[in-house]
Amino acid sequence: MEVLRVEHLCKVYGRGEAKVDALKDVSFTMEKGEFTAVVGESGSGKSTLLHCIGGLEEPSSGHVYLDGRDLFAMKESQRTVFRRQNIGFIFQSFQLVEELTVEQNIVFPLLLDGRRPDATRVEELLWVLGLMDRRHHLPSQLSGGQQQRVAIGRALITKPMLVLADEPTGNLDSKNSRDVIDLLYQASRHYRQTVLMITHNVHLTSSVDRVLRVTDGTLCDLGGVQE
Repeated sequence: MEVLRVEHLCKVYGRGEAKVDALKDVSFTMEKGEFTAVVGESGSGKSTLLHCIGGLEEPSSGHVYLDGRDLFAMKESQRTVFRRQNIGFIFQSFQLVEELTVEQNIVFPLLLDGRRPDATRVEELLWVLGLMDRRHHLPSQLSGGQQQRVAIGRALITKPMLVLADEPTGNLDSKNSRDVIDLLYQASRHYRQTVLMITHNVHLTSSVDRVLRVTDGTLCDLGGVQE
């Protein structure tokens, strides 16, 4: 089942001599439960691609379809609600609410929509993430690896159609990086989550189904696992 379709996506910044083609006619699709990595050097356009797919940034042209719905055919207010309910974001900098506990941070997206958290779902996520004994801790009481686990839980709690991870291991050591990748892999297999991960580290792509490379705004499908 196709979850994501990106068609002829272009993003241009500036004009004249200052013009930069950040994305050049990018097209690809993703199926439900697929774990795909987008690799590329700094400034290659991979983060711009993720921001456009997530509806955080509007492309200059092209389309992004999530479950058949065109993100940029929506009004901005509609897109904001659709994004919150259907896309889970994981950032390099964690972006947790410092005043909330681990459990409160995880369920926060549901509370924004006035939805009651499913206690069974919360318990399962805390267990899978290895955070059962940290559920009442504040972010300041956690290691970087634990904070990123909380961010993963927050992204998964709404059962989104798509999870977008922007350099999720950028602030972590090698062991915690591997743990985060393993958790994303589990999400794609156990929960059938569709996961698109941006990374500059090709060594972290051994668990993914497919690797896409962005070079100077152009996308190339490298296929399966890259060693």
